[in-house]
Amino acid sequence: MDDLRVPATRDPSGMVRADAMSFLFEGGPVRAYPGETIATALLAAGTRALRRTRVAATPRGLFCAIGACHDCLVTVDGEGPVRACMTPAADGQRVEGHDVHD
Repeated sequence: MDDLRVPATRDPSGMVRADAMSFLFEGGPVRAYPGETIATALLAAGTRALRRTRVAATPRGLFCAIGACHDCLVTVDGEGPVRACMTPAADGQRVEGHDVHD
């Protein structure tokens, strides 16, 4: 899975995307577009698990997508935790999963 976004050639809205940027998640590059959140870019890249619980190492990812839960917590540039679903993606960010106690 390279990119789960609707290709521009098949997008009925006619939307034109700005130039892509990239950030690192767990050390690997992730493509993002202006206006996307970290969670959106990760989901489009096929990443489902954003972190693991400390107690049972259970994967957690995007759940509510409106900032009400804590399943998508990540650390961005050493700061956090922040909700990936509410945090805009930016070029050059370093994003890591944020382990929390359940």
